[in-house]
Amino acid sequence: MAFLLAAAACSGGGAAAVTVKTITIGVDLPLTGAAQRAGVSTLNGIRFFVQRHPALDGFTIAVDARDDAGATSRDPSRGAANLQAFIANPQVLAMIGPFDSNIARAQIPVANRAHLAMVSPATSSRCLTKEPFLPAGLNPLRAAIACKGAGLPSPADLRPTKVNNYFRLSTTDDLQGAAAADFASKELHLHRVALVSDNEVYGQGLADSFWARFNRLGGTVVASQEIDPAKPLDLTSFLAKAKQGGAQGIYYGGTAATGGCVVRAQMVGIFGAGEATPFFGGDGIALDPSCIRDAGGNAAGIYATVPTIDAEQIASARPVIQAFKAAFGRSRDFGPFTMSAYDATGALYEALDRAIKGARGNRPFRDEVVTALGSTTAFQGVTGIFGFDTDGDTTLRMVSIYKPIASSPRMLWSWVETVDYSAALPY
Repeated sequence: MAFLLAAAACSGGGAAAVTVKTITIGVDLPLTGAAQRAGVSTLNGIRFFVQRHPALDGFTIAVDARDDAGATSRDPSRGAANLQAFIANPQVLAMIGPFDSNIARAQIPVANRAHLAMVSPATSSRCLTKEPFLPAGLNPLRAAIACKGAGLPSPADLRPTKVNNYFRLSTTDDLQGAAAADFASKELHLHRVALVSDNEVYGQGLADSFWARFNRLGGTVVASQEIDPAKPLDLTSFLAKAKQGGAQGIYYGGTAATGGCVVRAQMVGIFGAGEATPFFGGDGIALDPSCIRDAGGNAAGIYATVPTIDAEQIASARPVIQAFKAAFGRSRDFGPFTMSAYDATGALYEALDRAIKGARGNRPFRDEVVTALGSTTAFQGVTGIFGFDTDGDTTLRMVSIYKPIASSPRMLWSWVETVDYSAALPY
């Protein structure tokens, strides 16, 4: 008893101090502004995984989530500032994000010099990871277009250390146009279409890849038109020409912000309203309520691609999705990239586990986490089994197709089909 009292006196009567080991995951997403709902629902996928797995190999896992939204759009300067904060914190061993390819271009070289791994659930610009911007097989002119030829930095320019530190779960934009062409040809049995592009890099790439793939499938592009988003949009003459050429549908390469779905509204006076003459586009219009508003009463018959898999269509993912919805409760808490973000976190955990074990239970160095992520070959996620190729791209090359629920007062979209290029590319 005297010994115990003495021991208590020496310790001050309190419990012994316990050192908590922490690894922090940085998260950079648009958490306010126009993309708030998409960004927050993506963050929720990360948080849900960490809630279910709060510790890893003796380390407590923390999340440092930061907003990269500017006054009107996602802001590369805010993304860069967020990244600098992650780099300055020695507990941050990797980050998840960003959501936007322009922000990724600003962040990748800085993170690369700091040997900080980045895992994005959503970015899809091909030139973030590989050359060329457009493969020859997806260019109607049958010549590859290099990234610099499209006005973008090459992947090598973004990696000054010559080691890849950037990984992503979405597939690349060049497959969006191809997937829309496959759907138009194989499912809707169209043979003749017309093309409209907003003459920007993203939109032109989508339009060209649709054109090349549609031609390869035996289809014909009867007319094409580039628009100037800065000028009033009136395509009635072009649409009349397209109809005279026998166009059975219109493909638009661009975004809702550059007027794409206004074209759909103008189709009514030439083609009539409804699904008989479909309108196709990419993730620049997909799931966007403004697209449905701009289409007026002609939203039925719009089909748009998103370069990722729809987890709600995967039977094995349903228990996790149900658990998520029970935990978060509100419909807006779940979005198209929630489960991709959940899997991005899971893949990062697996890499951290390998790196910690390689460091004999100690905190690994950041470059060891980069190496571990690069060796991911068969991660079992809720969205499927995937790995990362040598460029950091997912091996699960899926493109989902959506259409508006035209009668929905909330302007919702529903899944139609998934085009899978995991086994073979369309060129």
